[in-house]
Amino acid sequence: MFNHLTDKLTKALRDLRGLSKLTAENIAPALTEVNSALLSADVNFKVAQEFTERVKTACLGKEVVESVSPGQMAVKVVSDELTRLLGEGARTLNPQRPLRILLVGLQGSGKTTSAAKLARHLIKKEGVRKPSLIAADLRRPAAIDQLETLAKNEGIDFRADRAAKDVPAMVAQLTKDAESSGSDVVIVDTAGRLQIDADLMSEISRIRELIAPQEIFLVADAALGQQAVDVAAQFNASTPLTGIILTKLDGDARGGAALSMKSVTGVPIRYIGTGEKSADFDTFHPDRLTQRILGMGDVVSLVEKAQEVVDHKEAARIAEKLKKSDFDLEDFLAQMSQMKKMGPLGDVMKMMPGMGNMQVGAREEKMLGKTEAIILSMTVKERRKPDILNASRRARIAKGSGTQVSDVNAMIKQFTQMREMMKMMKGGRAHELMRKMGQMGGGRGGFPGGFPGGFR
Repeated sequence: MFNHLTDKLTKALRDLRGLSKLTAENIAPALTEVNSALLSADVNFKVAQEFTERVKTACLGKEVVESVSPGQMAVKVVSDELTRLLGEGARTLNPQRPLRILLVGLQGSGKTTSAAKLARHLIKKEGVRKPSLIAADLRRPAAIDQLETLAKNEGIDFRADRAAKDVPAMVAQLTKDAESSGSDVVIVDTAGRLQIDADLMSEISRIRELIAPQEIFLVADAALGQQAVDVAAQFNASTPLTGIILTKLDGDARGGAALSMKSVTGVPIRYIGTGEKSADFDTFHPDRLTQRILGMGDVVSLVEKAQEVVDHKEAARIAEKLKKSDFDLEDFLAQMSQMKKMGPLGDVMKMMPGMGNMQVGAREEKMLGKTEAIILSMTVKERRKPDILNASRRARIAKGSGTQVSDVNAMIKQFTQMREMMKMMKGGRAHELMRKMGQMGGGRGGFPGGFPGGFR
């Protein structure tokens, strides 16, 4: 979603970094570029103007002018102001238990899916023992069925009364029942509409009066851009919101909703949806998104993601083999499997410092798939002893994997180079290692460091 913005801001920051002194004249071109980048990302005009003015004021301040590296300080100012724009620190969930959460939003925003994702997230990452999901959209039976299916898939308590006539009274009773059965968090999926109307607001208001929720989250579609911000402002005017769940941040929209939401509405983004899977949901960290937008990576999120999906025993086993320079293609296949669990390659690369601008698309994903197919077409013996892969074996592997012999040769060559690097690291041959890395860099479109899979 933020690729275009990242490209434009990176260029502007590059210009700022080169400055030895900050003046109104020499920072003007970069600030114009920053303002243009924000507007092209569909950021609210007033928000973009105020952001640029704050950056200008801070850059020309005495503290910055006297800095040893004014250019670097200017970059920090942009980073700090962007984090401020996004809402600064992540907010924690209301600690009161039992906790009642009301989800509101327009139809199609991803509200029902987000209800189930939120429940799963609270169990996995926020210490909630037993959340309950209550379906309150009785006008759309399909929405009730969807929530029931999602809850069942995650093993989460689900409650609905399809025959109820009075929705607010039904919600109040089901909430009471859930809490009596031991639920520490109740999440109510309210009715969605194609647009905000009096009936919708009246129903939400009555539910609020009856269950007194501590948290009221609006689920908003990031792909709608400024329209999502307008919807949030309208909801907040009649139903005081405690947070926003911004969905579809994995899409190709311009990202203006995320950058404008807090400034325009005063309501913080609390959670984000980044994909279709139940695990594609997380607490919103403004500072981490800032780092990604500026192409600086997001190491903390990368580590958290790895901790969540990686098999630690398998990782320890592979680490031990790496120490012994005994890493083979079976180990690499296992490593690839772990990496795939972390999500699309492009998303992983954006979390790595210095690789935020790297465009990883279908071709790179296909390369990874080719590597996997080649290794899977080998026998166990061949994976453990790649040195036995003669011409006839390679031809058989290429046929079995649907690739060319040249692809097999390229993968084996880079794997051999990687193993050689590991031996050098173990032997302390630093100078030889640096020379080898230089030879491997800029190869046939491979992965960083020459990992197998670097063929077209």
